[in-house]
Amino acid sequence: MTGPGLIIAAPASGSGKTIVTLALLRAFRRAGIAVASAKAGPDYIDPAFHAAASGADCINLDCWGMRPETLSALAGTLSGGAALVLCEGVMGLFDGATDGTGSTADLSARTGWPVLLVLDVRGQAASAAAVYDGFARHRDGVNLFGVICNRVGGAGHERTLREAFAALDRPPTFLGFLPRDPTFVLPQRHLGLVQAREHTALDEFLENAAAFVSENLDLAALRRCARAGSGASENALLLPPLGQHVAVAQDDAFAFHYPALLKGWRAAGATISYFSPLADDRPSDAADAVYLPGGYPELHAGRLAANARFRDGMKAAAARGAAIYGECGGYMALGAGLVDGAGVRHAMTGLLPLETSFADRRLHLGYRRIEAQAATVLGPSGARFRGHEFHYAAIVAEGPGNPLFRAVDARGENERACGLVSGTVAGSFLHLIDCET
Repeated sequence: MTGPGLIIAAPASGSGKTIVTLALLRAFRRAGIAVASAKAGPDYIDPAFHAAASGADCINLDCWGMRPETLSALAGTLSGGAALVLCEGVMGLFDGATDGTGSTADLSARTGWPVLLVLDVRGQAASAAAVYDGFARHRDGVNLFGVICNRVGGAGHERTLREAFAALDRPPTFLGFLPRDPTFVLPQRHLGLVQAREHTALDEFLENAAAFVSENLDLAALRRCARAGSGASENALLLPPLGQHVAVAQDDAFAFHYPALLKGWRAAGATISYFSPLADDRPSDAADAVYLPGGYPELHAGRLAANARFRDGMKAAAARGAAIYGECGGYMALGAGLVDGAGVRHAMTGLLPLETSFADRRLHLGYRRIEAQAATVLGPSGARFRGHEFHYAAIVAEGPGNPLFRAVDARGENERACGLVSGTVAGSFLHLIDCET
């Protein structure tokens, strides 16, 4: 079983569920309540904000991308020492993969956590009650228990909302009304919110947000609505460790990895060390594997190109036979060159024959079923994984070389080769989430 938890969802992205979740996490933390957090679906950015708000790692729970046993194990870890678990949904409550699965509603049905709906009521009043009622009736097995009305225009607006919801056959539990406040907005860029680590005033923002929800929401009632969920407290190994000692790139350019991934590697006996390519660090000479996760190398391409110690360290690791694996931004850094948004080419490590560009941005987004086309530290040829792709980079040149993966979308369509492998160096634009079997 997991600790008492609930899911904060919305009818659509942009309704304010991230800000509400962050504010609640910090409010409960300030009240001395041990609170844990989770994020539905594939996301590297929002969980870092969760961690800043709660003081603990946020765990991703992905109904489409994870095996049932992986999901159960990760959900179970949230109960350790936590009096309350808050899980932020993804997109709208019933939105998921293109095959119709993997939604926040699926996660609620799987875990047993009830759902709190955040409604953006700008531009509507009584109609908001109809939206809630439709969501509450749409699917059996999802306990949609309550509502927070966000961006309320004033006392008259609130009164109309109360009356409309009270007239429903099954009125929701009201947790409160949040007035419109333009100060509670976080800046964004092309992959979502600007990273938490880049906000110099983030703690002040979180403190103000916590005070705001404490004043306008019934936090005691919200906590009473939480319910224990299903889960098994055991270690989850998403992917096999890349080596006995894995050097992991970590800074503003390479920040997209799941805490649960590295935790699983440690539990399997691997040593993890960190280095910053932006600080011109080189991976540890003791490492037999190097992991370059995704991130924003396109925003720091000039600095990376100037950092000879980093590039030389990567080449030395490859020369001694260390396994080197890059995902998305990490894959771009393994290439020969990266063209930034202004059209300027910057030299990268040159470990793979790859040229990428942001001069002509194109969105690549969606879940992927993945099959390895070569034996690597990830597994033998034919090993299967589930993953996600989300980037705007264009491939100018890729190869010659052997493809690392073949992938199809969530519907099993649009098959294509992905990535490259050359000796012990491999990478692709795909973010691996879990082994498939």
